[in-house]
Formats: sequence, structure tokens, C-alpha cells
Amino acid sequence: MIPSATKHTTSVLKGMYAAEAEYLAAGGPGKAEFAPLAPFFAPDVVVHQADALPYGGVWRGHAGVERLFLAMSRTWDVFDMVEQAFLTDTSPVVVLTHVHARAAVTGRELDFPILQTITVEDGRITEVRPFYWDTAAIVEACSSR
Repeated sequence: MIPSATKHTTSVLKGMYAAEAEYLAAGGPGKAEFAPLAPFFAPDVVVHQADALPYGGVWRGHAGVERLFLAMSRTWDVFDMVEQAFLTDTSPVVVLTHVHARAAVTGRELDFPILQTITVEDGRITEVRPFYWDTAAIVEACSSR
């Protein structure tokens, strides 16, 4: 039997990923409302992206997450989470995601894994730490040089 806290943590993430897919399908940053995603994130959420990435840095709060989505949408024409595996089911949750992406500036396509640790407290995401295997390949694919 799965403990209710575990079920809840997993359902928060699955709900967020579903809301994110709807948000992106509706046009994403600048076109769709962030409001359906907001309940999944704590007001003081922190997302850490690798500094080398075009959208690298630390993004804080709902406004920061919304700006991160905007920065990512400027970087990628396509960013499909093809397959996800939840490697743990208690917080921090570890999620392995296979991504297929196409760079907005160059049109180059990439397939790559992202491993994320996601902390969920009181039913909301409080911290996200994505780990990329090869940030240089991402930068190269997105660079017009």
C-alpha cells in the first residue's frame, strides 16, 4: 500500500505536468495564463537552472517561474517531455525525463535526458533542481554562430 503522503506528492507532480502541457498547448508564455500552474508551486518556489544554459540562473516565486517559461519558449520551438520516470515517490522526488527539443534560433533538434529533484511540501512544489548531462550540446544547438 502506498502511503497517502507519497500518493499526494506524486499527484502534485502529475497534476503540474498536465497543467504545464495545457499551458504550452494554449500558447504558453505571453499567450496563455499562468494561473492554472500557480497552485502547484509555493509562492516562494525556487528553480535552479544550470548557469551555462540560455535560461540559466535561479528563478524565484511565481513571477520567476513564469519568466523561466518565457525564457525557455524563446530558446525552444519544441520542448517535448517524451517519457518520464519517477525514480522516487517521496520528497524530494527524482524524475528522469527524456526530452525532444528544437532550438528556436537554429532549428537544430536534440534528444537529451534531464534528471530533476523536486521538493514538495504541503502539497506544493518548493524547489526544482534540473541536472543536464551535456549543457554544452544544448548551448551549441541554440547558438547561431
